[in-house]
Amino acid sequence: MQQATTEHLVIVGNGMAGHRLIEALVKQPGRPMSITVIGDESQPAYNRILLSPLLAGEMERDALSLHDANWHAQQGITLVLGERVITIDRKTKTLTTDAGRTLDYDRLVLATGSRPAMPPIPGLALAGVHVFRDLNDAFALRRAAETGGNAVVIGGGLLGLEAAEGLRKRGMDVSLIQRDDRLMNRQLDTTAARLLEAELRARGLAIVTDATLDHLTEDGQGHVTGARLSDGRWLPAACVVVAIGITPNTALGRDAGLEVNRAVIVDDTLTTSDPAIHALGECCEFQGNTFGLVEPIWQQVEVLAAHLSGQPVDGYVDTPCATKLKVSGVSLYAFGPTEPDADHDVLTYRDPVQGDYRRLLLRNGRIQGAVLYGDTAMGPWYFAHSRDGTDLGPCRQALMLGTADADALLAEHDLNPESPERPVKEAA
Repeated sequence: MQQATTEHLVIVGNGMAGHRLIEALVKQPGRPMSITVIGDESQPAYNRILLSPLLAGEMERDALSLHDANWHAQQGITLVLGERVITIDRKTKTLTTDAGRTLDYDRLVLATGSRPAMPPIPGLALAGVHVFRDLNDAFALRRAAETGGNAVVIGGGLLGLEAAEGLRKRGMDVSLIQRDDRLMNRQLDTTAARLLEAELRARGLAIVTDATLDHLTEDGQGHVTGARLSDGRWLPAACVVVAIGITPNTALGRDAGLEVNRAVIVDDTLTTSDPAIHALGECCEFQGNTFGLVEPIWQQVEVLAAHLSGQPVDGYVDTPCATKLKVSGVSLYAFGPTEPDADHDVLTYRDPVQGDYRRLLLRNGRIQGAVLYGDTAMGPWYFAHSRDGTDLGPCRQALMLGTADADALLAEHDLNPESPERPVKEAA
């Protein structure tokens, strides 16, 4: 069994990616003996995915907790909270925090995540304007909702929808502004987006699509009063939430002289242009891609944990991922392109009574993309066969009926001597 190394590993960032890395490292026999984690939030890592139900009042704070400070101590990990790393000196292998703390490192991991993207709109600095990214943001929005009144959410992606629905459940009258012609335009086709919009409107949300925000208005005392759209419409709001996307936190790496594009560039071992420094999660860029979903980041964690522990490991490969979402009680599952090409074979299924919708894009019998709304049970089956490049032509007529019917037809086809896909065995 490989022994633990004496290297001092410092992880900058105590979010979900950094915490997942710690959990993976403590299982490795060759883990660095000395590990320090620095986080700029005052509390240990928590599950950010659950911020939306926390805002909506469906969950309490304790449900978000991952591991407390005692767990870190038991694992021999030094946890530094409420401090932000401001400089990295690569020549001396030291870093400094805003509290004046200086630490030496042998290896350094940047897991600094991302920050909310902010559009160049006048009025965003007004009181009453919020983002929805961390625990403090969630509690600030809960306090803002206590007085009721009107709220405006800017952004029709997952986070914007969850913020809007959370504030609505807290008793506010909420308008949501989406620049595109449909909600969740990166994940959903037009039909699924319209079904989602109808459901949210029925609950009381005001949805404004094809809308561009011009500026926010104020009361003369520095507090927001509403949102003025470019077409002249005005939406009243004592609370505004900006949820238009994320921007990787690259300043620390850039200032240290690391190679940075949209994010900190890494190779297939999650190593930056400095062999002693690694980057992980939303702050890293691999082969031109950045990351905001859990699945690829968890894959990065496994690769980096093994690499830091001296274990043999295949390099990280950026593979396609399916998006499984639950937007305010509505299940969604999607992967691949949202719009068909001219040569796509398009299959659709819709049950208006149950509110279910499925659409597949196939090329030469192979699934290229899928959108499922409502009943998403077949989503993983579709994705697995898409990833494997399975020719589903033999079960085309059953693709919308269920996995059992489709699998039966595939099995029948495979056993059929006439099947062109059937492997030919050499005679003994």
